[in-house]
Amino acid sequence: MKVIFFSWTEVRVGEARMKKIVSLFFVNLLFFVAIAHGDPVRIAYLQSDIHQLPCWVAMERGFFEKEGAKVEVAGIFRAGPELMSAFAAGALDMGYVGVAPATTAVANRTARVVVLAQVNTEGSAIVVKKDSNVKTIPELVGKSAAVPGHATVQDSLFRKALYQSKTSPDQVKIMVLKPPEMIGALRTDQIDAFIAWEPYPAKAVTLGVGRILAASRDIWKDHPCCVLAADARFLENHLDQAKGMVRGHMKAIDFIHHHREEAIKIGVKYTGMDEASIKLAMENVNYTYVLSVEGEKEYVDFLTKLKYIKVDDIQSFVDRFMKPDFVKEVIKR
Repeated sequence: MKVIFFSWTEVRVGEARMKKIVSLFFVNLLFFVAIAHGDPVRIAYLQSDIHQLPCWVAMERGFFEKEGAKVEVAGIFRAGPELMSAFAAGALDMGYVGVAPATTAVANRTARVVVLAQVNTEGSAIVVKKDSNVKTIPELVGKSAAVPGHATVQDSLFRKALYQSKTSPDQVKIMVLKPPEMIGALRTDQIDAFIAWEPYPAKAVTLGVGRILAASRDIWKDHPCCVLAADARFLENHLDQAKGMVRGHMKAIDFIHHHREEAIKIGVKYTGMDEASIKLAMENVNYTYVLSVEGEKEYVDFLTKLKYIKVDDIQSFVDRFMKPDFVKEVIKR
């Protein structure tokens, strides 16, 4: 039998190595426990907006948590500017919101957010009463039209449609109404038209109250709409959680494309609308997580012309506001 002798020095070195291994084990254990029991990501989305379907799918299917990001719904808002006010108050970490109100808030320095992923393109429409004699955009002159809020995507689209038709927005009585109120106002002749995100245009059609005067793709094909935005400080301090959120978001969009019927049921649950309206609405929406940087530049230029914001260097602003490579980084892990 061969007997092996260890020196006292070797024994001490071995003990030191073991202590280091045990120490690293407990450090890693504490790290994973911290993630599991850490503060949830405070998120928000827009009420009954089918553009927000990826958020609902990710929550219903547990995609966020599977990617290491536990979430807490900290607000459900009726329009983008309200959601951006919550960001400004420090009440949100991430949110699903229209790119126009997010751009306006950042340009006017009322909130510090960074856009990490697209949510959808297109998906809004101008609606008139079913029996209205208005057949074209210029025929809205002298009539009243509702938008969800100033500096929203829909407000921008409506004004763009007027300009394209050689019509000044001053020639139309533009008022602010929240989308849940629009169909009733159209039915009772309080307004002559409205522009809203889906599924409100689709619901107006299925109810027999309205008809589509122009889909947003007719006004601006492939226009960017909602985005997934993060508070700048949250992104700096919780990068891994932000990446988990984006991975969950991407999984949700893939789910919508490959499991349409299940996604429709989730849309029905969160909007409270009937399946026929949700199906019709989703035909008007393109879900994607790839950011439209060129589309954002067009928004900045148009919002500046409307005097909602003042941006001297569009490229510099977009470079700070959007992170188009974030999705690529997330895919690489």
